[in-house]
This record gives sequence, structure tokens and C-alpha cells, in this order.
Amino acid sequence: MMKKGLLLLVIAVLGVACGSSGSDTPSTPDDTFDRGKILTNVADNLVIPAFTNVQTKLSTLKSKATAFTTTATSASLNEARTAWLDAYKAWQHVAMFNIGKAEDLEFVNFMNIFPVTKADIDANIASGTYDFNSSNNHDAQGFPALDYLFYGVGANDTEILAKYTTDAKAANYKKYVNDVISKMIEVNDAVLNNWKGSYRDTFVKSTGNTATSAFNKLVNDYVFYYEKRLRAVKVGIPAGNFSSTPLPEKVEAFYRKDVSKALALEALKAVKNLFNGTHFSGSTSGDSFKSYLEALDKGSLVGLINGQFDIAKTQLESLNDNFYWQVTNDNTKMTKAYDELQKAVVLLKVDMLQAFKVTVDYVDADGD
Repeated sequence: MMKKGLLLLVIAVLGVACGSSGSDTPSTPDDTFDRGKILTNVADNLVIPAFTNVQTKLSTLKSKATAFTTTATSASLNEARTAWLDAYKAWQHVAMFNIGKAEDLEFVNFMNIFPVTKADIDANIASGTYDFNSSNNHDAQGFPALDYLFYGVGANDTEILAKYTTDAKAANYKKYVNDVISKMIEVNDAVLNNWKGSYRDTFVKSTGNTATSAFNKLVNDYVFYYEKRLRAVKVGIPAGNFSSTPLPEKVEAFYRKDVSKALALEALKAVKNLFNGTHFSGSTSGDSFKSYLEALDKGSLVGLINGQFDIAKTQLESLNDNFYWQVTNDNTKMTKAYDELQKAVVLLKVDMLQAFKVTVDYVDADGD
């Protein structure tokens, strides 16, 4: 009877523990590190400056696109293309911050869902009417749509320019370019204004160890972005790590093609900067996941994570600028880059989260 009673007691205790693990009751971590310092550094020196930079780059893109759609020439097209790539690189530094207004708006849906569905864009242009808020158009807008509109609507620049000059739907093509950019500006401005408004203070004060605290959500969003958006979407899916055959047509910037590596490297740089608390200006650094781990006597883990980021960077740098070419001609190097990116997933998702006592809040469905 005593053993049976003890067993029941243990089960009861385990039941309470398991039941409380998903609770959102406010609590604080059992260490003395001030998580608010990390959130302050992230908000003031990474998030707000990075979204401000996107705002600036999108403003330039709008100006260049307006000039191109007013007078479509080779020169104005190339200037619009340059502004597009500058803004696309800037986007890589905010893509992981899916929190606050960005989460409410699901901002990635308006900015970088790729590959685009060419048929949807063509249909929208043909009809002249479309709703970018519709889920049906998530794959018909943002940077990938501009990639198609600037590089993919013709076999060469002569054919592309014809779409904006002599084509029967030239006016619709021009309008679509400007409408896509206007929507991107609208979404980015909404997110940035929210950060500059009340959300910044709400964010930096939300340090509790709960499922909805800003710190826990930031950590989870960070790991999710690295694992799913960078490792899987930019590299693993085109390389065929999640399918029976490679899928080169799913690379980022498919129509421009020769900037897919540059975008992946920019994303990895952004990931490493956040881990180390490196200011967006790049001039200094502040409190971060790195300094938190060091305070928890996990300096060796910091070394492993930064070391693996560097190894992954080196492997990415060894690839062709054009990931479509890389997958099609020498996919072994592409899968190796995926493998090196993957090695950091365990360090972040298991070791770092356990050190912070943060529970993963997303479902892992890709078997890794």
C-alpha cells in the first residue's frame, strides 16, 4: 500500500508539473540576468534602425520605380533593379522580427513569399484588379513579385521593356509595379511606427518566462527564422532536403538568380548580429543572447554557436552566386551548406533554449 500511495503521489506531482508547463502565469527566470537589457538593446539598436533602413530603401525603390514606369528605358529599369536589390538585402535584417505589429499583420506575406506564382501575377495584371490583403495574393507580391516584373516578364531586356511600353497591358504592368511597392511601404511603415510608438516600451518590459512574454517570443522567433526561413527555405528546399528530388525553381530571387547567395549571406549576417547583440550600425554591441549565455557560465556554447555560424558562412560563400545554377550543376555543395546550417539548429533550439529555460512554441514538421 505504501508503494502504491507513493506512486500515486509521484503521478500527481508529475501531473501538476506537466499541466503548469504550458501555463502563461507570469513568472521570472531563476537566474539574476536582466533580460530587459537584451530587449532594450534589440529594440533600440537592432529592430528600429533595421526597419528604418528598410523604410529608406523602399522609399528609394518607389522613386526609382516611379521614374521607370513614367519613362521605361534600359537606364531607368536598371536603376529600379538596383534599388530593388538594396531593399531586398535590407529586408533580410528585419525578417526574423515577427513580433508585435509584424506578427499581427503577418508581414512576411506582403514582403517575401517565394517562389511567386507567375500565373497569379499575370492574371492580376490582365484584369487590373486585385486585393493584396487576400491570401490568394501572398505569392503574387513583395520582393519576389518585383523580381518577376523586373527580370522575368521577357526573355531579355528588350522584351521586358516592351511590356511597359508597347504591350496592350503596359499601363497595367506599370500600375502593378507601383502598387506592389506601395503595399510593402504601407506594411513596413505600420510595423516601424508601432515600434516607435507604444510597442517599444511594452516590448522591453516583457521579460517574464511565459509563452507570451516578449523575451520568449523573440527567442522562439529567432530560432524559427534560422531553422525554417534561412536553413530550410533558402537552402534546404531548393537542394531537395525535403523532397525526393532537388527543386531549383524554388530558390530566392529565381528570375534574377545571381543574387540568391548574397541574400542568404545577408540573412546569416543578421542572425549572427542578433545573437551577439551587434548594433545595426555595426559599430558596437550590447546585451544579447551571447552575454546572457556567458552570464550563465555557457561561454563554451557561445563559442560553438558563433563558430558554426562562421563555418556555415564559409560554406555558403563557396557556392555559386546563382543557387539555381548550384543546385542544377553541383547540388552536393548546396546540401553541404544545408548540413552546416543544420548543425547550429541543435545548438540554438536545444542547448540555448534549455539554458534560457524557454520552451519551443512552434511545431516542427520537417523531421529534423
